[in-house]
Amino acid sequence: MRSEPNATVPLEERERTTNGNAAERSHSHAREREFQRHKSAIHQELVEALDLTRIERVDPDQLRAELAGMADALGRSRPQWKTEGPIDKDRLVRELMDEFYGLGPLELLVKDPKVTDILVNNPHEIYIEREGRLEPTDVVFADEQHLLRIIQRVVARCGRRIDESSAMVDARLPDGSRINAVVPPVAIGGPFLSIRRFGKNALRVEDMLATGSMAPEVAQFLRAALAGRVSVMLSGGTGSGKTTLLGALTASIPDEERVVSIEETAELRLLNKHFTSLETRPPNSEGTGQVTQRDLLRNSLRMRPDRIIVGEVRGPEAFDMLQAMNTGHEGSLSTIHANDVLDALMRLEMMVSLTGLELPLSVVRQYITMGIRLVVHLARLKGGARRVMRVAELVGLKDGQYDVRDVFTFESRGVDEKGVLQGRFLATGYRPGCLDRIRMAGYALPDELFEARELAAPGTSGR
Repeated sequence: MRSEPNATVPLEERERTTNGNAAERSHSHAREREFQRHKSAIHQELVEALDLTRIERVDPDQLRAELAGMADALGRSRPQWKTEGPIDKDRLVRELMDEFYGLGPLELLVKDPKVTDILVNNPHEIYIEREGRLEPTDVVFADEQHLLRIIQRVVARCGRRIDESSAMVDARLPDGSRINAVVPPVAIGGPFLSIRRFGKNALRVEDMLATGSMAPEVAQFLRAALAGRVSVMLSGGTGSGKTTLLGALTASIPDEERVVSIEETAELRLLNKHFTSLETRPPNSEGTGQVTQRDLLRNSLRMRPDRIIVGEVRGPEAFDMLQAMNTGHEGSLSTIHANDVLDALMRLEMMVSLTGLELPLSVVRQYITMGIRLVVHLARLKGGARRVMRVAELVGLKDGQYDVRDVFTFESRGVDEKGVLQGRFLATGYRPGCLDRIRMAGYALPDELFEARELAAPGTSGR
């Protein structure tokens, strides 16, 4: 049994330490809010003094010099600053530059390569996910107006707008990061902002093996399946690693094949040479010009694709995706939000029903089993670890129900001293029927790969 932290420390001492840390954090936040208020006040005066129409054309070094001079002048004209404590002028100028060019107080978090998610709950409560773990930060905004100003400017740079009449935005930043912003009246209590960041380089299967996301035998089988044009559906919850694995697996698609990806917000980083990316578009302020995933799927069939990748299927486009998989585009891939393999298949049924076509359930299920052969389920476990939990083959229907056979599974074995869930990968002993198709494509896999046994132990990294 894992021991509780500080179990041997007397209760009174632990309480003093906890209270002391809380008081220190509160004092630190108060100082930070004061700094942000000073910065916001200077920023407002600078906005009134500078010609913002030329900001994008001004040399950054020149602007930095102007900001330093104006900050000094404004500091001397505000005697209350001297009694409240000295202001870090270098930091002030640096963050003022971030106000004009970046994400304000969040810029420091954005530049940290280990940060994958930034979650702003309110101006004074900001969390990040770093190496698979969610943690609070000391970063704060001056107030709600400061946060809203940054949101509006960032959204505007994405070619979008956000206000009371259009209170939600999901968009992509120039660096590929995905932002989601919600403002009042939809957001109760003030604006919210979420930023999902992606690495500069696409992850490969080797990277996922290094973090223990799957066993080498699992990777070998999935690579051969993709190369052999076996259609794969990746399922899992938010942040389970579906998109990362999808991008890594596409490296197994031969270079001579044309790949078209379709996403609501483009985030895939594919390693293929012949790769075309399509992204949906929301309606404009007049309510026209919308391009849905279903529109893009239908159009992609006219682009002579060998494979079609749907970043995440979530609506009636599921029917069009299955049609493509059943009409010459075998080996296509998609992801779906689901809690398990069977849940993913039932969600597909529901999405097909959204097309309005009154198809019998037996026909829908037959269509799904004809289009999808492998379902790979991923999960984010306690401590932040991502694991491939199941690799299952959809054999067909048996008595009207899905006949699903596990090829590989992951078995949990408790939590280690760092709070990370541990476990082992298993080969079930089932020999997939799709091996004949893989062999016909010239990719032979040894029979012993599927012998029932425990596979290599995963790493301990959360990512």
